[in-house]
Amino acid sequence: MIDRAQSFDRTAEEYERTRPDYPDAILDAIPLGPAATVVDVGAGTGKLTRVLAGRYERVIAVEPLDGMRAVLERAVPIVTALKGTAEELPLPDGSADGVFAAQAFHWFRKDVALPEIARILRAGGVFAVVWNGPDERRPSPLPPDFAAALESLHDAAPQPWLEEPEWEELVEGSGLFTDVHRRTSVPHDHVLDRAAILENLRTISWIATRDDRDEVFARLAAMLPDGTYAIPNLAYVIWAVRT
Repeated sequence: MIDRAQSFDRTAEEYERTRPDYPDAILDAIPLGPAATVVDVGAGTGKLTRVLAGRYERVIAVEPLDGMRAVLERAVPIVTALKGTAEELPLPDGSADGVFAAQAFHWFRKDVALPEIARILRAGGVFAVVWNGPDERRPSPLPPDFAAALESLHDAAPQPWLEEPEWEELVEGSGLFTDVHRRTSVPHDHVLDRAAILENLRTISWIATRDDRDEVFARLAAMLPDGTYAIPNLAYVIWAVRT
């Protein structure tokens, strides 16, 4: 079976084309001015990086996977892209006004990554976690049998991060941050046609790493009619201040 974190490097182009973006408003509550230097950790193909680049003067993206980072450099050429991990950031102490982690945060070894993030933040700097999730308050346009099959596959996959405390509690419990703001959300839609939805499935780790993934893809494809689907999403953010 393919390593789940490494599986993203095999599908970097599909990830860029079909993973949801982030609404600009998700950054509105973050107390950083436009002259800030910020770091996007585990930046992937730059889904959050490009939003940061539209708001802050200097953006540094850190991404360990070469394929993902190559797409980021093409998609957001105005930022500095570095190879590195959340557990070993290639930046000096106190060099950032803000550090952001997007969808990759659940892959981090939090006991190592949080002190490393704190190390590169100046005192009083801001750490924020941003991620997308389904908006279950609004009806999904996906066929019920297709949605049920996805849920079954998701529930069958190992998800060790579900055993962690809430991320706000992890950040607060580290002792490295204060003024921890609990999650707020911004609704937005992720609009994909049938081909893009099926392509997106290849970027989902709990499908892409299965030994029977080709059979799974074929079964799901048979359940999805042609059409364009506006999938209701919520972008979430939590943030805290470096002590």
